[in-house]
Amino acid sequence: MDKENEKIVVGLDIGTTKICAVVGRKNEYGKLEVLGMGKALSDGVVRGVVSNIDKTVAAIEEAVAEAADQSGINIELVNVGIAGQHINSSMHHGSITRESMYDEISFEDVRRLTHDMYKTVIPPGNEIIHVMPQDYTVDYEENIKDPVGMRGSRLEADFHIITAQANAIYNVSKCVKRANLEVDNLILEPLASSLAVLSKEEKDAGVCLVDIGGGTTDIAIFHENIIRHTAVIPLGGNIITEDIKHGCMVMENQAEQLKVKFGKAIAEETNPNEIVSIPGFRNRPPKEISVMNLAHIIEARMEEIIELVHNEIINSGYSKRLAAGVVITGGGALLSNTRQLFEYMTGLDARIGHPNEHLGKSKIEAVKSPMYSTAVGLVLNGFRGLDDRETPYLDKQEEMMTVAPGTKRSSSAKGPSKRESSWWRLFLNKTRDIMTSDVDDNY
Repeated sequence: MDKENEKIVVGLDIGTTKICAVVGRKNEYGKLEVLGMGKALSDGVVRGVVSNIDKTVAAIEEAVAEAADQSGINIELVNVGIAGQHINSSMHHGSITRESMYDEISFEDVRRLTHDMYKTVIPPGNEIIHVMPQDYTVDYEENIKDPVGMRGSRLEADFHIITAQANAIYNVSKCVKRANLEVDNLILEPLASSLAVLSKEEKDAGVCLVDIGGGTTDIAIFHENIIRHTAVIPLGGNIITEDIKHGCMVMENQAEQLKVKFGKAIAEETNPNEIVSIPGFRNRPPKEISVMNLAHIIEARMEEIIELVHNEIINSGYSKRLAAGVVITGGGALLSNTRQLFEYMTGLDARIGHPNEHLGKSKIEAVKSPMYSTAVGLVLNGFRGLDDRETPYLDKQEEMMTVAPGTKRSSSAKGPSKRESSWWRLFLNKTRDIMTSDVDDNY
């Protein structure tokens, strides 16, 4: 087994309903082998944003400890996902002028152009987390996918820039640090999920990934193997549970069980005579719930979510170029008839995305559920990020996380790595004056 296959990568998904840690390595066939998985109830995160530091730290520690016990790995380095309605995306244009038009454009020229986009002026209180090139222009020749090897004096490109609220980034990093872990990379969660559930053919043909989580629904649109549009909708599975709780007048845990066990996204698919009996309150008889009424509550909210997703698809300008349709993943994808409702409302083909696109044999079958797509994708990004040219939007570029000169990138399985992150150090210095930090100088 070569050095790449010996590398251990850990993904940490800090979600609204759960915090999940997945430990994986590549097998001899290049497939991901999951060595361990741990999860914990997430009480300190609201709609993808950390709202309680202590509760989030406790949940991270619980999830990581379980994953470490299963895998036998000492976890210290993690790939972390970030989400929430504070995420914004916008298009920007960049250009550089080269010294000689007769020299071939190199990958370093492309990297320099991309690096310059991290200096783009953005609204105060935000930070750039991803810079994703679209099409390049060389001396006014447009629509070039890969300019390396061409000749020209002026190199231009359109960039899809994703920003996140600085406080949200800081709180995530603080929670990870307090759990005695180190951030290897910070990745937008729908981009991580895309690695786990989408094929290269789908990305090339045009596809919309819809990740329905507990607090938010994340969208990523691909065309010609390039990410073209991202968006976050502040509605997810938890709002459906809340509707059931009020509509059926039951406890929250009962509402969640009703949704999971008996819920359907299309009311017409239910038996109008089917009744579910749930325990009543003290000294009260059991409460009877009509499964059709339950489905009507779910369908109304799902229609709202799908309508917002459809609006994002239309606004992206790629609604007529999604040959591969829609891929639905996340915990919300497990709701019965979700695929059919998406197809009916959007007019696009749809399928449920399971994170088994790159998975090998594993003793942990639960990891193949759509609710673990992000966690698996975070692990996959730890391997794919080694090649910046293959995945420019899920990078380990020096602009994001710089390995200190003369230092070798260490495995998550082996002791602490003495690394320096110029991006994180710059960010933390900016926030040090306005927030109380327990982050040390080497973080």
